[in-house]
Amino acid sequence: MIDLISDDEGLFSTERSGGLPIKEVIPMCYEYTQKEMTDLVRKRAGLVSYFGTNDARIVEERANNGDEKARLVLEAMAYQIAKTIGELATVLYGEVDGIILTGGLAHSKMITDLVKERTSFLAPVYFVPGEAELLALAKGARRVLRGEEEAQKFQGYRKETMVNA
Repeated sequence: MIDLISDDEGLFSTERSGGLPIKEVIPMCYEYTQKEMTDLVRKRAGLVSYFGTNDARIVEERANNGDEKARLVLEAMAYQIAKTIGELATVLYGEVDGIILTGGLAHSKMITDLVKERTSFLAPVYFVPGEAELLALAKGARRVLRGEEEAQKFQGYRKETMVNA
């Protein structure tokens, strides 16, 4: 992995606001405590703010049953996911080995189809549904600590070569 977009910047998610126009946020900082602002953008935004749930399956079911707002919000979410993938592809000079979508949203056929439609020209797109990202990282670290795998440190990326120390 060369780069990433953290869960509180860029695109919105099931509970998080993603990036916001700072001019609009500054006045709110005077109306709410720091904890209230943090909860607002990290726990009560995204799908929760629109539908009262962070379960994309419920929102997708609503969209499939004709709820136009649900369809529009999911399309906006997929659009932002694809846009973020494109943003990350630029720092790799377009040399992307693969695109992996993880987490609960990877269960959504609507989201995955829309994201794949916009990004598959960059690289193969893989879906790993579920919340096992942290467990996978921990298992990788354990393999390194046990000497079963060699740690890799990426010091930089240039089109000509990947420096691997």
